[in-house]
Amino acid sequence: MTVLRENTFSKVFGFISRQQEPFKANLVRTSIQNFFYNLTNQYQPIYMMALGANPLELGVINGIGGLAAAAVSTPIGWLVSRYGVRWMYLVGLPIMAFGAFLFAVAPNWVWLIPAIFVSSLSFRWMVTSCSMVCGSYLKNEERATGMQLCDTISSIPRIASPLIAAVVITIFGGLNEKGIRPLYGLQIIGIAFIFIFVLLKFEDPLMHGRAYSGGFFESLRIALSKSNRVKAWILFTTLSTLSMFMSSTYLSVYAADIKNADQYLLGGMATAAVVLPLLLSLPIGRLADTFGRKKIILLLIPLYCLSFVTLLLAQDPLMVIVSGIFQGFSMLIFITENAIAAELVPLESLGNWLGFLGFFRGLASVGGPVLGGIIWSVFGPSTVLFSLIILELSKLLVLQIGIPETLQKH
Repeated sequence: MTVLRENTFSKVFGFISRQQEPFKANLVRTSIQNFFYNLTNQYQPIYMMALGANPLELGVINGIGGLAAAAVSTPIGWLVSRYGVRWMYLVGLPIMAFGAFLFAVAPNWVWLIPAIFVSSLSFRWMVTSCSMVCGSYLKNEERATGMQLCDTISSIPRIASPLIAAVVITIFGGLNEKGIRPLYGLQIIGIAFIFIFVLLKFEDPLMHGRAYSGGFFESLRIALSKSNRVKAWILFTTLSTLSMFMSSTYLSVYAADIKNADQYLLGGMATAAVVLPLLLSLPIGRLADTFGRKKIILLLIPLYCLSFVTLLLAQDPLMVIVSGIFQGFSMLIFITENAIAAELVPLESLGNWLGFLGFFRGLASVGGPVLGGIIWSVFGPSTVLFSLIILELSKLLVLQIGIPETLQKH
């Protein structure tokens, strides 16, 4: 066992050491950002409802955030291709800090509308920029492994942050607005630290000397030239984003309201969701780089659906935690999906393609929370979880019929 562990560490270290500096620096940045982002991630819907929002209004607020993401995604893709990742990070991080500040000072749920708008804008800004690093620097036959490895290492801080947040919430007044509000102050401090790190340590990716400097519409035309599989991927991404935002908006609310979870159980769910990515990211990445991305996603989606089934059936805290463990499959799926997205178009069109794809993600991120709010209000909370299962299984059909395998074996 010791020899196996040492061999694994050796392979991981060897993989990272042979990558270029932007990948390494981005790994550090992502790790720090994950810690501070996940302080509030599990508790934000509870915070919104504590400030007076009902389930439908909660969906509308998060849907407005999706509008922000949709509005900026396409131009962000062009900007990152034109001006580089470092510049985008240095602009995006202050916007992210401002979004956290608006959350911290909101007196009621109406004030959360500009907060979620700014935060969603900055999140899409950072995600599109981050995707350029892996898309530019990782080889096709190593891309899924590299993305999964980046996610594994950067997920380690996510183990601690929800439980640290639970302690902070307890100190400041419990699972209510007074207890959750200080977490956003901690986020602002963390974002300031990340800004300094990027300023001092991050070098701009050069896309192997092939950065595209042409016009936006010409680059987008190149990105969309492979029409059939691109259209199918847009549909797949839309379904995936509907599911992602519906679950992120309502799962913690369902656990708190229906399963009587307190801040520590909610934090335990979030921490449990990190377990599988930590254990399986590297082997899943290797399998995706060996046998293909499609096979891995087709395998993982049914396992992810078990998280909703387990939460529906949960009768005690242990089963709630188990549902959180199965939630970890969502990140393994998401990273593998990103590998496919980066391989569907030529590298010189990658920035605009990711931005264009982000536009559809933004639209779906409007629909997901609003649809969840309507379903919750009209048909009941449990129906939201059944709807999530239907969305995930629909993705399987689209993937099998419309998406080719993008792994190129040499």
